[in-house]
Amino acid sequence: MADRTSSSVAVEAGRAEIMAVIADLEAYPEWARGIREFTVLETGADGRAVRARLTFDGGPFSDTVGLVYTWESDDRVTWRLADKGSVVTGLDGAYTLAADADGTRVTYDLTLDVRVRVPGMVKRKAEKRIVDTALKGLKSRVES
Repeated sequence: MADRTSSSVAVEAGRAEIMAVIADLEAYPEWARGIREFTVLETGADGRAVRARLTFDGGPFSDTVGLVYTWESDDRVTWRLADKGSVVTGLDGAYTLAADADGTRVTYDLTLDVRVRVPGMVKRKAEKRIVDTALKGLKSRVES
């Protein structure tokens, strides 16, 4: 079973503003380092992505995968791997937003499985870098 990596950051903005940036998947390459392309394949009645294709380049490997999104509320979105890549065999994640004294606390959870053997410590370090880089980019994008 894969280990989950989690981190959070305070963002000086409201939840709706932050969730709007999170929901704009196709803009991720502009602010999320390592994401080369994000294509929305299907949207729900609310206009948010239900299925998407993600191509990332960086870290120990590059790949293209299909993801399925569930917008659980205006404060939480989850995704899971729908189409495996050549390296990635499991990818589950979530952004959870909560009111905070400084605006909004954004928590990013990630579980990643890969086809190649990677020592646990190296894998956790890569996951942590992905999570921290995404949160830093999100904070910068929202607050700019």
